[in-house]
Amino acid sequence: MIRTHIKQHEVGLVFQRGDLSRVLSPGAHFVPQRLLRSTEVRRINTLDTRFSHPLLDVLVQDEGLRERLLVVDLAEDERAIVWRDGRLFDFVGAGRFAYWKAPYTLKVETFTVADVEFVHDQRDAVLAFPAARSHLQAVDVEPHERLLVRRGGEIRSVHGPGRHVFWSRGGLISWKAIDLREQMADVSGQEILTADKVTLRINLVVAWRITDPVLATSVTSDPASVVYREAQLALRAAVGGRDLERLLADKAEVAAEARASIAARCAEFGVVVVSVGIRDIVLPGEMKTILNQVIEAEKQAEANLIRRREETAAARSQANTARLLAEHPVLLRMKEMEALESILKGARATFVFGSGDLAQQVKGLVAGQDEV
Repeated sequence: MIRTHIKQHEVGLVFQRGDLSRVLSPGAHFVPQRLLRSTEVRRINTLDTRFSHPLLDVLVQDEGLRERLLVVDLAEDERAIVWRDGRLFDFVGAGRFAYWKAPYTLKVETFTVADVEFVHDQRDAVLAFPAARSHLQAVDVEPHERLLVRRGGEIRSVHGPGRHVFWSRGGLISWKAIDLREQMADVSGQEILTADKVTLRINLVVAWRITDPVLATSVTSDPASVVYREAQLALRAAVGGRDLERLLADKAEVAAEARASIAARCAEFGVVVVSVGIRDIVLPGEMKTILNQVIEAEKQAEANLIRRREETAAARSQANTARLLAEHPVLLRMKEMEALESILKGARATFVFGSGDLAQQVKGLVAGQDEV
């Protein structure tokens, strides 16, 4: 007999002619010497926890070995996490795997990838495990975004802000982040013909945002391009039905009409129009000169009208004053006194007038001074 010793952290596998014949527990064992040539004893370190062997599928059929092993058998759409003494030890996909039950305490969690999203209390710790990176993918969603998750082209779920983890299945599962912030469509340099055959270049600004991510990605592939196109069409329709004078007189009405048309179309693919405004209206060079001349002529006519109105008002006021003076001699006398005060203002001489006509006395006084 040949004595062999199996250590406490080992398991002995006795192969006879290549087949497993015995499983040896820790301790001393004896093997008949006559069987040494056809017998092989392999010591397996159970501290490695995971038992790997080319004949694993055959070996686990042995009852004595299977009692010592925790066998994890996973289907094609299953994944498993193995915990050893409460710490993450292994992450495996489809296949058969075996782990030694001693000396550690093992726990196995099984998942199905049909759930699309991976949910776990210790998700971040699992993501940090190297073996998990080939099975899982994490996506961080910003507060202004929504995440659309598709499986085989079909939308499975919509996720809000935060970190989300999904199973990787060779492109079967895909996702796309949709920005819900307000965006601007600058429709610039649009040459449009008005109702009176004047060609203008108009710049339009449209503020919009997505309210329904599913509808926005299902109905159209690019919401921004559709908003831009609808803004062009709405602007041409609003401007083409007006002449130049009406267009320049009320740009706000044109913008409101364009907004109503754009909003009605955008609502069909989950987009709301926040505001629409006409930024610039650019006239051709010759039309700009003509328009300036027209404006100048209008302003001159208004100035002349105001001047004539003031002259008429002044003449009417003088006529009313003359009538009042003729009808009221006392008022005429007061006006004479005011005129005399104005004439003698600043003079140091003293004059004494009688009771006659004051105007005649002043005239006589002035005539007397002229003779002197």
